[in-house]
Amino acid sequence: MKKLSASVALAQQLVGFDTRNPGSNELECITFLSELLNREGFDLTVLSFDENRPSLVASFGEEKGPAFCFAGHIDTVPLGKKEWASDPFGRDIKMGRLYGRGSSDMKSGIAAMVTAACNLKKRLPKENKLILIIVAGEESGCQGSYHLAQNAGVIGRAGALVITEPTNNYPLVGHKGALWLDIAFKGKTAHGAMPHKGVNAVYKAAEAVRQLEEFTFNMEPHPYLACPTLSVGYLHGGINVNSVPDGANVGVDIRTIPGMSNEDCIRQIGSLLGGSAEITAKVNVSPLWTDPNLPWVKNVYATVAPILGEVPRPRTVAFFTDGPPLKAAYGGIPTLILGPGDPSLAHQTDEYCPIKEIEDATFIYEQLAESWYNFSPDKC
Repeated sequence: MKKLSASVALAQQLVGFDTRNPGSNELECITFLSELLNREGFDLTVLSFDENRPSLVASFGEEKGPAFCFAGHIDTVPLGKKEWASDPFGRDIKMGRLYGRGSSDMKSGIAAMVTAACNLKKRLPKENKLILIIVAGEESGCQGSYHLAQNAGVIGRAGALVITEPTNNYPLVGHKGALWLDIAFKGKTAHGAMPHKGVNAVYKAAEAVRQLEEFTFNMEPHPYLACPTLSVGYLHGGINVNSVPDGANVGVDIRTIPGMSNEDCIRQIGSLLGGSAEITAKVNVSPLWTDPNLPWVKNVYATVAPILGEVPRPRTVAFFTDGPPLKAAYGGIPTLILGPGDPSLAHQTDEYCPIKEIEDATFIYEQLAESWYNFSPDKC
């Protein structure tokens, strides 16, 4: 049997860690990566936003200029109810694919960036700084990244950022923001036989859903991300059929585009509903956008073209990433999404990642980091 490359072997090890979110934690996996990078001589900082929920910042080199940064998350989603064909943590490699929960989203990307960084450390001049950010809690709203952004001193100074989410190694320039709202309505309970003595919170919620169905943000479409969207995902209310419900909740999923403020969206929804409800943001991630005409982006396109067999064109993706909080913490630096794995397999039963894409991503990351140091900050 052919010996596995270092990045594929590492991806295989990472898939073996159960980091489901919610239901588990990232501590054991982050400890494993910390020990690996410590042996390689990286400078390490571990910062937790909750018990057993640590994020890792690893770097090498001297900060004589803006560093190059790779980032990604180590948590995964639950397995789902459908039975898997093989153990989701069994790290099986079959037909040139690594199977398991997180193999595509996004432990293969983590493995490729860590392996690339270890290789680069052996040959980059010491004045060239490289940063790795490996976070917890992305799947539940980028908690780890927002926590690091609030403690921005630990992430250093970077000039360009690559989020190693699955894109089949195709560089993407942005994604919509995600704003998930829980809207709570209050009423007054009463006997179901005497509803006039109560205030029905479900009626309030139902009227709000009707208003939300007709609501538009009146925004010009973005050339690559189209229009913002709003979808009502749930309406819950009441406890039993023979009581007037005194509480009801509506869940709203809003996807925002560049030029929109998520906070403004919350105010708009509050104004629409006339202040009759309590609005809580459960997930609040801004849109991500990088100008595809930047010289650094063009350089990335040229680097990956021989591997993809085509020169990339500006593309975006539907899912959100750790890009927005980290990009903001770094002062708005150019940020791309580029990693091994098919994004359509993320969160799916029998998830897998082609091992060739893991190896290609490792090569691409090394090329991108080495070429970065030929760019001055004003030309990136």
